[in-house]
Amino acid sequence: MRTVLKLDVLLFLVLIACTNSALLAQQKDSGFFNQQSSILHWLADNKVPALGIGIIREGKLQQIRMYGELQKGVPAPYNAIFNVASLTKPVVSMLTLKLIDKGEWKLDEPLAQYWIDPDVMNDPRSKKLTTRHILSHQTGFVNWRWLHPSKKLAFDFEPGSRFQYSGEGFEYLRKALEKKFGKSLENLADSLILRQLKMHDTHFSWTQAVDEKRFAAWHDKEGKASYEITRQITGNAADDLLTTVEDYSNFGVWVLNGAGLSASLLKEMSKPQSSIRAEHDHMGLGWEVLDGFGNNEYAILHSGSDKGVQTLIIMLPVTKEGLVIFTNGDNGSKLYEKLITEFLTAGAAIMKLAH
Repeated sequence: MRTVLKLDVLLFLVLIACTNSALLAQQKDSGFFNQQSSILHWLADNKVPALGIGIIREGKLQQIRMYGELQKGVPAPYNAIFNVASLTKPVVSMLTLKLIDKGEWKLDEPLAQYWIDPDVMNDPRSKKLTTRHILSHQTGFVNWRWLHPSKKLAFDFEPGSRFQYSGEGFEYLRKALEKKFGKSLENLADSLILRQLKMHDTHFSWTQAVDEKRFAAWHDKEGKASYEITRQITGNAADDLLTTVEDYSNFGVWVLNGAGLSASLLKEMSKPQSSIRAEHDHMGLGWEVLDGFGNNEYAILHSGSDKGVQTLIIMLPVTKEGLVIFTNGDNGSKLYEKLITEFLTAGAAIMKLAH
């Protein structure tokens, strides 16, 4: 798993769109988006088999579109199922924030009360690790323990001292949550998010409920389905969520409209908790935060990158706009730029800042 959150994803952003519009959209689209054959040729040129987008305007899901193929000879349906890689993390982040808002979990309570990983049991820093550190990627862990020289989970620095992207942090959080509540991650998410938003096609693991006929197979940079599909049987808090454009777009709309969180916690979610790299590029609680492109607007976003998978969600809380982009190819990030520019009011300003 090589899911890495990075603003670099925005450096490649390009225009596309998808057919089978499920919701009525009264917005005017560019001519390009109405030329199916042109888009299919454009996808073929970039060796990206399928792409789906959800277009959010005025805080509502306005359109869902799908183009291309799940695999050679199999057209992608409107409700295609994608493995969205690190777009798993925002769902887990919002689940955790809901528990905090309900008073059932604490943002700054050491997780050691519920869980300590055996690899760091004897490190005093394990007693300091909190949910805030995890959601803002300040745990001190590398992305995955097998990437560490020791091949074990280990602290590289004091929790809370700086940014370092880590999927291990989210898995640490999952184990603590499951220990306290005595429920699986999927059961917790189902009770607080999935059922409420009617995300019936969203799953943290492969079960009989997953319709494999609708799954978007993974493709390499040559557009070939060379990757073997792995079917996770247990939920992972950092990776491998299975979902559709519609389900995830509805999740985005829910977040964009406050997710039922208190005003203070919602503000904390979007507040810079750590600096990722540039002056205007920060990590909030579970979301990357971009600002500095004018009109008091800012963006919250997250990307997903895994073998044969490139995904992105980006939303503008002030103007209530957003985009959800799913692809099933290694070259998917090449399809982002014009889409950002085309469909977000501040898209050009965002891209100028990104470059």
